Amino acid sequence: MNPPRRYEDQRTPAASAQHASFSTTASVKDCKALVYKSHGDPAQVVQLESMALPAVGDSSVLVKMLAAPINPSDINMVQGTYAILPDLPAVGGNEGVGVVTEVGSQVTSLKVGDWVIPRDAGLGTWRTAAVFSEKALTPVPSDIPLLSAATLGVNPCTAFRMLSDFEALRPGDSVIQNAANSGVGQAVIQIAAARGIHTINVVRDRPDFQQLSDRLQELGASHVIKEETLRKPEMKELFKKVPRPRLALNGVGGKSATELLRHLQSTGTMVTYGGMAKQPVTVPVSALIFKDVKVRGFWVTQWKRDHAHDEGALRDMLAQLCALIREGKLSPPACTELGLQDHAKALASAMQPFASSKQVLVM
Repeated sequence: MNPPRRYEDQRTPAASAQHASFSTTASVKDCKALVYKSHGDPAQVVQLESMALPAVGDSSVLVKMLAAPINPSDINMVQGTYAILPDLPAVGGNEGVGVVTEVGSQVTSLKVGDWVIPRDAGLGTWRTAAVFSEKALTPVPSDIPLLSAATLGVNPCTAFRMLSDFEALRPGDSVIQNAANSGVGQAVIQIAAARGIHTINVVRDRPDFQQLSDRLQELGASHVIKEETLRKPEMKELFKKVPRPRLALNGVGGKSATELLRHLQSTGTMVTYGGMAKQPVTVPVSALIFKDVKVRGFWVTQWKRDHAHDEGALRDMLAQLCALIREGKLSPPACTELGLQDHAKALASAMQPFASSKQVLVM
């Protein structure tokens, strides 16, 4: 068995061509898939099974999956704690990239050879192949690195929308965020840097803090601080270098979110997109009365559903993100690639705190 590979810099499309070989015939009759028949501990309930594939209908396509990450939402879905849950038994995975190998007679937006990603959550991407409805997929360019495409639909889109939809940020403005080492956090850093926006990035203390800080600054982070620094006088010195943030992005909740709120400008906005601490967000009364801060929430799945009939909005966002990828201004987190047969190891690693590498299943 080959050892897992960990990537800091992503491969070019040419280097990943080994993943892109496929047959355009209708010879694929079944697939391997990671299936769960009940909710619970992913290590216990997720199993690798063979599944028969249905025939390709008039409005459907056959897709050979290439790569699919393991995200926190995937884990929560298997555990049964996510906001939406597919019918059981279900195939895991909400994100990934595949290549179209066969199209139905009435399919107009996709062709054989196109790379595609899920349009909505719950599609089930942890499998070698699948027959999907044309409407369930969005095409993406195949000239970006494989791992960039596989991780495009959730974290970068979340970061893009939060930086675009809540405050009219201009170059020179600042944003403060916790969970800065998360997939969303790293995308926020890079997209903000490309727009000339300062980022104040909060992470939990850890033995390799300096190494992590250096890594985030290489991505474009303006400042990287520990959570406890939010409550210290050092923040006053920091705000002599950058303006107080107009936007706060909260992926943690609890005390961390409260501290972000305290540092917002008057009438600023805090957007909550995650709750890793599993604690409620407490809003100081003074922040509401004297600073009139706004407290909002964001879920990229809901955004996509709200814009289901606005192809232009989704297409424009993906085009802008892919342009940043081509320019070398947006890369995915470090990834470890594992095969489906190593799913137990991949799931265990994905559930570890302070994970430094995203687990990606390659087919």
